[in-house]
Amino acid sequence: MKGRMSTDLGSISIDAETIAQYAGTEAMECFGIVGMAGYSMKDGIVKLLKQESLTRGINVTLNKNKISIDFHIIVAYGVSIRAIADNLMSNVKYKVEGYTGLNVEKINIFVEGVKVIEEL
Repeated sequence: MKGRMSTDLGSISIDAETIAQYAGTEAMECFGIVGMAGYSMKDGIVKLLKQESLTRGINVTLNKNKISIDFHIIVAYGVSIRAIADNLMSNVKYKVEGYTGLNVEKINIFVEGVKVIEEL
């Protein structure tokens, strides 16, 4: 599915995968997020995804040029999940709207795990 916009000079089409990659990159910069989570239906196991497979933990839906984003994340132990979610929602909404020119209608966050981060 693609988001489409028309301008005086022509039309612009943005693929959902492109939006997912950008949103995932922005999400990884938010405090308290360890990474995106991949879920194996076969095994019922959640695993931390590497940077190159980031979009497997993100689902982007485009409906009449409005974007809905689902994040499956793993958070750092000891950090408020509410604070992480609020930060993620506001940052990603602002950045994705600026990047695409489309409205972010909804951001859903699914916390799939908690990871202890060891300080060196």
